[in-house]
Amino acid sequence: MVYHVMLRGMMKKQTIKFTIGQDGTVTEEVIGTEGTQCINLTEHIENRLGHVQWRKETPDYYQQPNLNKDVTLQYDQNKN
Repeated sequence: MVYHVMLRGMMKKQTIKFTIGQDGTVTEEVIGTEGTQCINLTEHIENRLGHVQWRKETPDYYQQPNLNKDVTLQYDQNKN
């Protein structure tokens, strides 16, 4: 059984994918985050589910989140 939780915010779409095995083991996968955002996003849920047995970081975990905002600067070249 697989459940998807889609989160939309000011940044790109973030997805938490839960897979529940026949033995009741819950596997959680976070998609669309960088750095430690995944832990911040899932910490409350994990506390409710119980003890985290192990965690496997993906390459995205080691990426620095892009905190820069897309900004367009414009100035008048004709002004003295």
